[in-house]
Amino acid sequence: MDEHSGHAGAATGPRAEPGEPLVGRDAEWERLARAAVPPSADPVVMLVGGMGTGKSALLDRAARRAEASGVRVLRAEGSETEAKLAFSALHQLLRPLLAEAGADALPEGQRDALRDAFGAGPAAPPRAGAPDPMLLGVAVLSLLAHQGDRGPLLVVLDDVQWFDRASLAALSFAAGRLAGEPVTMLIAARDGAHPAGFDRHVPTLVLGPLDDAAANRLLDLQPTAVDGRTRARVLDQAGGNPLALTELARTAAAAARDTPAGPPPAGPLPLGERLERVFAARLDGLPADTARHLLLLAAMDSADSALAAPAGPWQHTEDDPWTPAERAGLVRRTGRQVRFRHPLAGSAVYQAASADARRAAHRTLAGLLRDAPDRRAWHLAAACPGPDAAVSAELERTADRARARGGHAAAADALQRAAELAPRRADSARLLVEAATAAVPTGDLARVEELTAAARARTDDPSLLAAATVQAGRLATLTARHTTVFSRLADSAEEWAAARPDVALDLLAGAAVVRFYSGEHAQLRRIHDLLRRLPEDAPSAASSAALRTWVRAVADPFGDRSAFLARLPQLTAEAETRPEQLVIVGIMAWLLDETPHAVRAFDAAVGSGQARGALPEGLGGAVAWAQVERGRWDEAREACARLAAVGRAAGLDHAVACAATVEATVLAHQGDATAARARADEALALVDPLESRSVAVYARRAHAAAAATDGAHAAAYGQLRRVFTADGDPVHYHASFPALAELAASAVRCGAHGEREEAAAIVERSAHTLAGHASPRLRALLDRARGLLAGPGDAEPHFRAALADPVLEHWPFERALTLLDLAEWLRRRRRVAEARAPLTEALETFRRLGARPWIERARTEARAAGLDVADTAPDALAELSPQQQQIVRLAARGLTNREIGEKLFLSPRTVGSHLYRSFPKLGITARAQLRDLVDDTAAPTAPPVDRGP
Repeated sequence: MDEHSGHAGAATGPRAEPGEPLVGRDAEWERLARAAVPPSADPVVMLVGGMGTGKSALLDRAARRAEASGVRVLRAEGSETEAKLAFSALHQLLRPLLAEAGADALPEGQRDALRDAFGAGPAAPPRAGAPDPMLLGVAVLSLLAHQGDRGPLLVVLDDVQWFDRASLAALSFAAGRLAGEPVTMLIAARDGAHPAGFDRHVPTLVLGPLDDAAANRLLDLQPTAVDGRTRARVLDQAGGNPLALTELARTAAAAARDTPAGPPPAGPLPLGERLERVFAARLDGLPADTARHLLLLAAMDSADSALAAPAGPWQHTEDDPWTPAERAGLVRRTGRQVRFRHPLAGSAVYQAASADARRAAHRTLAGLLRDAPDRRAWHLAAACPGPDAAVSAELERTADRARARGGHAAAADALQRAAELAPRRADSARLLVEAATAAVPTGDLARVEELTAAARARTDDPSLLAAATVQAGRLATLTARHTTVFSRLADSAEEWAAARPDVALDLLAGAAVVRFYSGEHAQLRRIHDLLRRLPEDAPSAASSAALRTWVRAVADPFGDRSAFLARLPQLTAEAETRPEQLVIVGIMAWLLDETPHAVRAFDAAVGSGQARGALPEGLGGAVAWAQVERGRWDEAREACARLAAVGRAAGLDHAVACAATVEATVLAHQGDATAARARADEALALVDPLESRSVAVYARRAHAAAAATDGAHAAAYGQLRRVFTADGDPVHYHASFPALAELAASAVRCGAHGEREEAAAIVERSAHTLAGHASPRLRALLDRARGLLAGPGDAEPHFRAALADPVLEHWPFERALTLLDLAEWLRRRRRVAEARAPLTEALETFRRLGARPWIERARTEARAAGLDVADTAPDALAELSPQQQQIVRLAARGLTNREIGEKLFLSPRTVGSHLYRSFPKLGITARAQLRDLVDDTAAPTAPPVDRGP
């Protein structure tokens, strides 16, 4: 029961014999059989098991079943060598579609993303910047979905533990969005090798050892019987592994012809080494020509075979070199196609050869691959007995091409190997630092740290060492190990403070971001202490001053808010033509509660058209939070989708958690409490709440908003109370304060005197903490909280104060809540006529935002105030889910399904399905009717005009 067979030149590849039995895998087969013919209840199913457990045989049977049912099957198989080549697995999978010009059906931007990833040719010049990883993911999704529209499609991915990281990122992105598509993805991976980017909630079938009965049945099905003591030894050594059972049985049967002792004892070797020895033993006695061909086959990967096999030496031999290898059980042939029976057979052939023979095989392949420079470079590297400047340079050029296509992991691999082959120690150190830089976007912190440590061991050049330190620090900032990472960044900053204050300041900037995520007060003292040690008269004093301001503002935005505000216009002007700096200025503005300024900066950065990176920005969630506060909820969810997708692709759970808290908040405000709770729980599950206080606070606030939506005010208060310590201090120095008004509202609605008193104490304690540094927004929230908690006759001045400043219109939802509170208070004081204006304004805002629970509450209050609030057309949107509302608003603006899909990272089919289900609820029959229907509600989707202070 082998996992692999295939065609000439590839070391691995699943092609089980058509009638090969699958013993002991009935339950797994039933599950795969249901999924193999789309549409399936499980659009993605993963098989996990050790080598030889039958993953490939099961996938192959599923593929045959699908093809027999008229389903198109696309396949890709991983190999260890191809893991170093960017997008090799993705190209292998999509090659049939690309050959049919399937990409022509995609929008231009998506076609360009695919072209850039695969390259238009070996010497094709790179386009400006690497392809946007999210646009590439959408392109893959759209291509698969388009093929699904033409007929059901099955995607089979085998040995994904050997897929290159760039391919995994694009495929995992598409896999997470296949629900509702006539496309199913079946994945097989080795034990302990969970594919990067794939959600751990993907349905997974674990292939364990066969039980004794199944193992004996499998032996009974072998061509040559194995009985008695020999059978007992095979069963004992195989440990229930199907591949081991079949191969050890084959070896035992062959040995039995010469000696009755059966197979020799294998001792305590791991199963892989034991089987590799079994395969290696079969090389004895093979003709020399067969051995040479086998070694070339073992040195290839699947793409090499397509390029090199037509010109390979086996095409020019009169004798058949493969028959002896086939008889020995090393390879399997189907027509002219030849493959190893299992990767271990190829590994055994390769390891059994001498080092000189292996190098000769790689030199031969390099000579056959002159039109494939990246593959040629790797074979040249494998043929090197020692340092070689020319081959090192070839690998450096390979890395450049990989980076231009967005293949960061492949670039890091090539640069690391180039460093190993560089004759000069200085060049080796430089290449290792470049490798670390290239590896940063992969999210693999351990790899980056390993490369930077190797660079430090090769050089004492301060510039290189500084660059290595900064690169490791940049990625460390994005992980969830806040306590450890902060200490490391701060210690490094202290080490560099005297020699390179610019480097120390860069490291402190990262430490400030970690301080924001962690909320740990002791870290603020360390940052201030380190800042005092850094000279302010450095050669780059202007940029140094800007970075100092950033560090201080991130670490303690309300500590000296007026000084930070004074610097903001100059920082904005300096960043005007630099999108990455505009984002930084926007984040700083958001931290200072200058949300309009933040949104303008973010809009300008996005409007530059610069390709987005493969990693989230430090504090990247600020973009989404600013959109939420500004009332641009649809755009906030778009930003969340990107942040989550980028975070998943890079394996950065903390970024995914940040996105989840923002989206949970919007969902709660829009009335989808169940979905909001699920997203908030996801965020809390992805982080340690004691390590990441910011995420914990945002998640608690989202839970409270969901509870308030359901009218569960005691539950809402319980969540919000956890946003403050037992003493009433904020759990997080920035994220906790905006919860004060909702804490007060939930306390009042609980109706319990104790909660009301406790909330009042917390509000006043926070007001004292903020003192004169509170922003206008926070002062308004404090006033609203005091109004809610005040006695019956004392609330109005507080509510009026909360509404007094015109700038507060930039926080429309918060203002509408205060208007509603004021109107309710006025009506209960029998000042009904005065209540109508704030009620009307609040209701209009809630309708524009799609805040369903608040629309209903405001309408109830409006009726009690004698207002005519009969249903109007825009209220029909309230019957839709938040995502359907988002899609409808974008469609009303004239965007096509494809354009909407690109914005929301959905397939056009999924967008169309949402619109199809929405039309009856809206009472319309045509897309053209959407514009009139949502004319009054489209404003939040289009950016509000922010003209500055």
